[in-house]
Amino acid sequence: MPIESLSRQTVLVTGASGGIGAAIVERLAQEGARPIIHYGSDRAGAEALLARISGEGVLVQADLSAAEGAFELWRRAEEAAGRIHALVNNAGIRTEVSIEAEPDLWRNAWQKEFQVNFFAAVDLCKQALTHFKAHGGGRIINMASRAGQRGYAADAMPYGATKAALVNLTKSIARSFGRDGVVAISVAPGWVRTDMAEDFVAKHGKEAAVADIPIGEMAEVSEIAELVAFALRPSQRSLNGATLDVNGGSYIR
Repeated sequence: MPIESLSRQTVLVTGASGGIGAAIVERLAQEGARPIIHYGSDRAGAEALLARISGEGVLVQADLSAAEGAFELWRRAEEAAGRIHALVNNAGIRTEVSIEAEPDLWRNAWQKEFQVNFFAAVDLCKQALTHFKAHGGGRIINMASRAGQRGYAADAMPYGATKAALVNLTKSIARSFGRDGVVAISVAPGWVRTDMAEDFVAKHGKEAAVADIPIGEMAEVSEIAELVAFALRPSQRSLNGATLDVNGGSYIR
């Protein structure tokens, strides 16, 4: 029997055609929400996801690597759904670039990663905040990472930096717009069993992936989705500004 705590809530989820995003959409639909499913290029994945939730959602395409992509996404989402109650900034990329790289390659890697992982989220937060202030409040969940808290590998420093910036953005929103009925929360997973994680395991072995995780296992996408749905519940206002760690004890504050 579905839980109805999110009934009639319209939630925009970015990067939702697969992995964590798709799991979030399925969980939200289970709890009675109406997801707006954003995808970049994987239309087939997004359509399959919509079918899995019995068509109870909206598909919206946008390229978040483009400077105007986030603004275009919000416009299309608002046109399709009207009132939006929550935004889940889940879309993200991870680029590997060495300090030995040529300056142009180095700079391009950082700029692209910040555009997708941070600036697109910033722009969507701007639009969401304006919308929420005009319509009685709303929720923002920013998908951060353990990497944004403890630092990251030498060849993937842009990823950790973008996630650290996202955590700080969430805190600023929480402090600045709480009285407007806005609740902003970061979720910071460690390794999650996604295609990227499985590729790493196939290349390096499971032990390399879980060596510093005390419970000895990656998180499942369903765990992240359940936590996001919980954080979106109307009863959870006091989570405003929190960073929720989901890393099996591999980073403890």
